[in-house]
Amino acid sequence: MTDSYTTINNIGEGFYAEKRSKFLAFAYHVETAENAKNLIQECRKKYYDARHCCWAYVLGPARDIFRVNDDGEPSSTAGRPILGQINSNNLTDILICVVRYYGGVNLGTSGLIVAYRTAAANAIEHCEIVERLVEDKITFDFSYPMINGVMRVVKEMDARIISQKFEATCQIVLAIRKSLAEQLRTKLNHLNFE
Repeated sequence: MTDSYTTINNIGEGFYAEKRSKFLAFAYHVETAENAKNLIQECRKKYYDARHCCWAYVLGPARDIFRVNDDGEPSSTAGRPILGQINSNNLTDILICVVRYYGGVNLGTSGLIVAYRTAAANAIEHCEIVERLVEDKITFDFSYPMINGVMRVVKEMDARIISQKFEATCQIVLAIRKSLAEQLRTKLNHLNFE
């Protein structure tokens, strides 16, 4: 697994119309399944008069948590095409909801797949895509005279300080890119022998 991933930074909106049916798509940054479920409920409430609210989400840096829902559309004609757009853009921590207002004309299986896929793609086009790092947290306890050495290592490794406590025994909690975590631990531990 790599130590970076791509996600979105804002809400993207997309639109597609076919044979009087309207498809409104919304892409959201989400970090938990609970977060995604709450946004799906909000979407259903806001567009209560729509026939369908179909969705897909992918979570986690490894992109190993995902769910899809066709919300009454024929099987695999809505959720899967939405998920396909998320996957083809290699995104994670994202939820896309597509709300359909039925126009009175059936689109058929292939028509539905094209509609949901296109609406989802349009929402992604209106998102800011960003790269995020997978970080490890490291807690290091040390004596006060070691503070300059610890801060030198923090600066040279470009670690992010989450919290610090300076007392008789000091403690610092750091976050660093996963691939550099072992190197940081080694450098901090070597300070004990300087």
